[in-house]
Amino acid sequence: MPELPETETIARDLEAMVLGALIARVEVPRPDVLRGGAVAAFREALVGGALRRVWRRAKCIVLEVDAVRGDTRWRVVVQPRFTGGLVVDDGTLPAAERTAICVTAHLADGRCVHYRDVRRLGTVALMDDARFASYSAGIGPEPLDSALTAEAFSGFIRYSRRPIKVVLMDQRHLAGVGNIYANESLWRASIDPSREAASLTAGTCADLLAALREVLTASIAARGTSFRDYRDARGARGTFVEQLAVYGRAGLPCLRCGRRLVGTHAVDGRQTVFCPTCQH
Repeated sequence: MPELPETETIARDLEAMVLGALIARVEVPRPDVLRGGAVAAFREALVGGALRRVWRRAKCIVLEVDAVRGDTRWRVVVQPRFTGGLVVDDGTLPAAERTAICVTAHLADGRCVHYRDVRRLGTVALMDDARFASYSAGIGPEPLDSALTAEAFSGFIRYSRRPIKVVLMDQRHLAGVGNIYANESLWRASIDPSREAASLTAGTCADLLAALREVLTASIAARGTSFRDYRDARGARGTFVEQLAVYGRAGLPCLRCGRRLVGTHAVDGRQTVFCPTCQH
């Protein structure tokens, strides 16, 4: 957490709110979140630059900034992991939302973009074109990209003998899917999370891709899932938690058949919730 819907929501918010803004000053009160460069180099690359694009890649938010000198377009790649997030502060952000600030970009118009992270498990990396290309090449295709066909999806899913839930969350094969949406999509597709991926048919893989796209799209529309830490770029909570069918519902009735949902850590060491009757 945050996963694809949460980082997509934050990226869209930031794109709408700060596109074109100039960075006047950068503060890094918690430099241990930085990767690939010292604080001084981080500041030097960004101060005076303009925010030209904000988008998502996998579970990361990518802020593109024009270099002050030369024609480089720097990318600030933020990976929030468990408790990180980006928020825009126009001076009205509640004090409770200003805690655990690790990096702040002060904009020329008086606003700030804060990266907050209570546990500081997330990272903020400054990348040039070559480094970002190499980084992105190590990540699989985006599940919502229309270029990802059912045939291609089936190809890398059925190649593996690992549990299907593990394969779905492997960022080398598929971008942005974490524990919440792996659980939810497997329930929607009626697939046991522990089932060997290679045992799925091409038709079942197509159903799974459709289910995954449905749940991700629905969560983006609800602005993500908030349990504890996740907030969007305005500091608000996502509401997809109200639509969760299995995640966080172990011991409750299955919404499809009424049987009790089972929770286990046996599949991948993380909480897996499924219906032993519906999912096979």
